[in-house]
Amino acid sequence: MQEAVGMIEVFGLATAFAAADAGCKAANVRLEPFDKNKPGNADNMPVPLIVMVKFRGSISDVSAAVEAARQKAESLAGVVTVHEIARPEADTDKMLKLNAFDK
Repeated sequence: MQEAVGMIEVFGLATAFAAADAGCKAANVRLEPFDKNKPGNADNMPVPLIVMVKFRGSISDVSAAVEAARQKAESLAGVVTVHEIARPEADTDKMLKLNAFDK
């Protein structure tokens, strides 16, 4: 059975850890490695680093985790975007494994 993926981009690494913790406590999911992005307009942003948190599991668990993570992140530095994919295609799945923290 292919796992769903839930993604939430947040401002800052501390917010990412807090959101990931909230999501994992709210549902039966596992985390994939964080990804990061420092946009060109970083100086105009509330926090100059965007971090993506990725949850894997059933679609219902992923949805619950993403919602808990969103609520936590909004209470801290904020959320950039949220998205869920119920059944990622194989090529999409390969790209989801990439992360800038490896560099």
